[in-house]
Amino acid sequence: MAAERTVPPSEAALRYSFSPIVKRVSPAVVNVYASRVIQQRASPFMDDPFFRRFFGGEMDNAPRKRVQQSLGSGVIVDASGVVVTNYHVIANADEVKVALSDKRELEAEVVLKDERMDLAVLRLKGGDGQYPVVSYADSDALEVGDLVLAIGDPFGVGQTVTSGIVSALARTQIGASDYQFFVQTDAAINPGNSGGALVDMDGKLVGINTAIYSRSGGSIGIGFAIPSNMVRVVVQSALKDGKLQLPWLGAGLQQVTPEIADGLGIGRPRGALVTDVVASSPAERAGLRSGDLVISVDGIEVDDPNGLNYRLATKGVDGRVNLDYIRAGKTFSTELALMAAPEIPARDQRTIDGNSPFAGVTVVNLSPAVIEEFAYAGKRDKGVLIQSVEQGSAAEGVGFRAGDIIVETNGVQIGSTKDLAGVAAERASRYRLVIERGGRLIRSQVGR
Repeated sequence: MAAERTVPPSEAALRYSFSPIVKRVSPAVVNVYASRVIQQRASPFMDDPFFRRFFGGEMDNAPRKRVQQSLGSGVIVDASGVVVTNYHVIANADEVKVALSDKRELEAEVVLKDERMDLAVLRLKGGDGQYPVVSYADSDALEVGDLVLAIGDPFGVGQTVTSGIVSALARTQIGASDYQFFVQTDAAINPGNSGGALVDMDGKLVGINTAIYSRSGGSIGIGFAIPSNMVRVVVQSALKDGKLQLPWLGAGLQQVTPEIADGLGIGRPRGALVTDVVASSPAERAGLRSGDLVISVDGIEVDDPNGLNYRLATKGVDGRVNLDYIRAGKTFSTELALMAAPEIPARDQRTIDGNSPFAGVTVVNLSPAVIEEFAYAGKRDKGVLIQSVEQGSAAEGVGFRAGDIIVETNGVQIGSTKDLAGVAAERASRYRLVIERGGRLIRSQVGR
């Protein structure tokens, strides 16, 4: 049973200190240093024929190596040395180091990183294997007005503690990750706090500090943290097999606007509206149809598609949940079997080389798993998706981007990575390209 919440009973109570909580928690909050080596041209002007002629071709334009660094925070959540932080803190890092509160600095390996969640899980190397930890709280038990502490390393000045309250729950429209469902707090969060701990008055982790709303770059009292219930799922996946699998609904979802709410006769915008259902998906097996309005998961109301996705994600795969939904003005319930999105066809990842415009792209076949992983919002269920584009490659020069779908080349439909590799291997003086980006077809021509 949750403890009853009360206001301070006396003036003396107002002099209470957070110090005991900080002493218990702060040893488990660490600094995360990520670095990567990038190649940089000495002078971009040497790409211009005029400058090459002016300097007689003698200007040294050999690539130079430069170390790019980022700084963030992290939280030890397992005594064996498991640290959770934000994906954006360690993204593309060649080396990750962690500085502990006792001044030790250890290398860390990346066990799992997921851009969709903006979370990463690290494991410390070379330590004694017995580290202080912060245990998880049930973030669903949080209420607006609860006191919280934010602990991290803002601006690299050293470990800092700020206090505040939970300002709001279930914030879903801030654009910080694909699975948007955040705890909002007015505890000061600044650059460098990313990946740090948001803890309750029991000293338990209620969230990982992730983003701020700011026009100046500094805190103005609007900070966001990923709820601990989501963090727990990601860490468990990392410790299990190093791969995050999220439940697949197999249905398109739409935000309910006031106009749609009026049309549905529900009085106010709420829930997630089903727009389409994938054949043989969990949604179809549960009996959902286009036009159904999902309003709750296991009795917990959902306000929008992000809220529904979050509720399913925290349940993990291989379980079951009960959905309540409205159809034709009546409320129904159904059981949804949770499963990971299937990888059919196999992704068959390939990196294209050679002299074609595709040289430098890494591509995979579209499948429900790939569609979920890359948050693809288009209508295609077959084709080739660009997973990444090598820096400085021919493909980057053409303008290909990660997330693009290669639809057609020189009139040939590209249905698989094998098709693309075959087309790329054939020499051609001209390439007529059709790609899909953000649901829009783009046609272009490369070569003479």
